Amino acid sequence: MPTPKKGARLGGSASHQKKILSNLAAQLIEHGAIKTTDAKAKLLRPYVEKIITKAKRGTLADRRNVLKLIPNKEVVAYLFNDLAEKFADRPGGYTRIIKLENRKGDNAPISQISLVTEPLASTEAERATRAAASKKAAEAESAEATEAEKSDAPEVEADTATDADAKAEADAAEADEAAEAKDAEEK
Repeated sequence: MPTPKKGARLGGSASHQKKILSNLAAQLIEHGAIKTTDAKAKLLRPYVEKIITKAKRGTLADRRNVLKLIPNKEVVAYLFNDLAEKFADRPGGYTRIIKLENRKGDNAPISQISLVTEPLASTEAERATRAAASKKAAEAESAEATEAEKSDAPEVEADTATDADAKAEADAAEADEAAEAKDAEEK
């Protein structure tokens, strides 16, 4: 015998909770988005995502298993015929939960759970475009760095040239002093 879930169930009994999730899933698939409490939305999300995964496979056995969970033939037909095509490229994450304000009557936290039917943002073409853009930016940065080094290099050479000139002048001055001192000793 399986261990029962800890905590209170949505409807009080296991069978009532199954019916609640079945009805919520049917409404979500039919309308695309529903508003419900946070607890129901959090339990509904994995329930619906498993159903959508079965719909993507699209076999007869999957259709019959989904009909066991959602006994509404029109909703299941819409799911398998129309929605499965929209989710064909998506590897998961078919639903989105957005928290809303609390309900006015009993201050219960409310969320909107909706199906994510937008296409994925990162397709292969966009990835290639982003890679080319980052490569171009890296080349621009390296070109700027080399230009900065070139502009700094003449200054450094000029500094070393002036240092060499100053050293040569200092050596010449020392040689002159040494020569004068030698001349002074001879006299």
